[in-house]
Amino acid sequence: MNGFFNKLLKIDLEQKSSEDTALSDDLLSRTLGGKGLGVELLLEHNPVGVDPLSPENRLIFNTGPVAATSIWGSCRYGVFTKSPQTGFFSESYSGGTVAEFMAKTGYDAFMLENASDEPVWIEIGENGAVFHSAKAIWGKDTYSTEDHIKAWIKENRPESSKCGVVVIGPAGENLVAFSVIENDHWRCAGRTGVGAVMGSKKVKAIAFLGQKKKSTAFPEKVKAFAKDMVSNLKDHPGVAAYKNLGTPMMVDSMNAMGCFPTRYWSKGRAEHRESINAEALHSRCKVVPHACKKCMMACGRLSTVKEGRHKGLQIEGPEYETIYAFGGLCEVENIEDIVYLNDVCDRLGMDTITGGNLAALTIEAVLRNKIDYDIGYGEVDKIAAVLEDIAFRRGIGETLARGIKFASKQWGLEEIAIHVKGMEPAGYDPRVLKGMGLSYATSPRGACHLRTTFYKPEVTKMIDPDQIEGKAKMLVEWEDRLIIFDTLILCRFYRDFYPWEQLASMIESVTGLELDKEKMREIASGVSDATRKFNLREGLSQEDDRLPKRFLFEALPESGKTISEKQMETLLSEYYSERGWDSEGKI
Repeated sequence: MNGFFNKLLKIDLEQKSSEDTALSDDLLSRTLGGKGLGVELLLEHNPVGVDPLSPENRLIFNTGPVAATSIWGSCRYGVFTKSPQTGFFSESYSGGTVAEFMAKTGYDAFMLENASDEPVWIEIGENGAVFHSAKAIWGKDTYSTEDHIKAWIKENRPESSKCGVVVIGPAGENLVAFSVIENDHWRCAGRTGVGAVMGSKKVKAIAFLGQKKKSTAFPEKVKAFAKDMVSNLKDHPGVAAYKNLGTPMMVDSMNAMGCFPTRYWSKGRAEHRESINAEALHSRCKVVPHACKKCMMACGRLSTVKEGRHKGLQIEGPEYETIYAFGGLCEVENIEDIVYLNDVCDRLGMDTITGGNLAALTIEAVLRNKIDYDIGYGEVDKIAAVLEDIAFRRGIGETLARGIKFASKQWGLEEIAIHVKGMEPAGYDPRVLKGMGLSYATSPRGACHLRTTFYKPEVTKMIDPDQIEGKAKMLVEWEDRLIIFDTLILCRFYRDFYPWEQLASMIESVTGLELDKEKMREIASGVSDATRKFNLREGLSQEDDRLPKRFLFEALPESGKTISEKQMETLLSEYYSERGWDSEGKI
């Protein structure tokens, strides 16, 4: 089928072998690849109730049909497994350059099965997988691991020289429940603990290389589509905003609305906003816009600290979510220290959102006399020490490494712990943005902001943030369109530029499939149902679609707002109805 190679590479880590498996046109046209393909493979191959860290849990990497084409926003890959953080469906995506190299191998998906008896790194090319010992790099941080693999490929595979590499850090090796898979130093498949699954299989890194080229149905139409996008968007104010300010621009807007989570979700505004916002980043660091391959926006901030004890430290970031997690929840008061904490997490290979949430929970545990530990709000070095302890499972790090459900129960803090399904929300307080409450509650991977990005229509007043009745209908349509994004694996920041009509044109030019909005929504609904089926068979109940009690009963001091039980019941009931599920959320 155009846009695909119709090939899955199964990699048996126990036997150190790999084999090609055909992917049918029917399967690919029904799922469109990406998330759709990932969940179908998990339903078929994962044992019901499997332990996420057992050898039987599959770890799947794949690309969408638009990867390695000229489509803007297309250089992304997905990772699919059962999450060690939540026990439910895991999906995580990353940009950078790796998807391009994945596609050059001539495979659409890569499925890791079983586990190695010793640390390995895997080289994947057009003829399958080659296994190498990783004993010499086991224990290294993510940056040095990636550099080591790329240098080895350059020296030993001169015909390819360049490659895409995904790696884990010490957090993944030590099975931290929220560890990440990184690439291009700073890009991450960042949530749900996919790094721990890779670590459980004793895989330190995977390199992708090859020269294969996929066919598209209408190559000239693909080129014209991409050319038209440049011409239409080069002067677009939304593109300019991302290029000039990146996601840190959200700090000011969320503070203005009173929904910037602060002091572990007890406030909606940070008094130190001006020292952690986009202006602070751009004035106190040298910032260069940095783009993934096939992107015109360059939302990434290649930031180098100008002065102070972190002078010279360079990262790509921090993104808004990292600023909220450390600058808001932990009340770290300056952007340079947030850059530093971002770097600590990246080197260790752990999710900054969960890292910041757990550091703040630890501070609350100390203030409430639940644990004897030395840490307080804004204490940067002590927060960094907690992150290190988590990665190496030292002291209280052993408790925190298992995730918020375990830690809050151990410390008697379940009533204040903020999470859905074991994953913490992003930086949009649902007491103000009610649609985000529904998004957090119903996202299959936990409290996720990206499955619907419904903060966008609420912040821009496309719909009143306080509206309840009828909101689920709009949210489901947004979610359906973004499920199509995840099957194609497109960047979320192109959501304003790829409405249904553009998606239809893109899909036809790449794959040859003629799909109208109704047909695309049928595919999206099918993917949503398949994901729900996976979670239901893993023990999901209606209770797992609930928000933390604090959102329902503890008002934000700035606005007095909550999201009430009745409001959530209405939102959930309407959502289930829109999805065609029964009153308990079952299919």
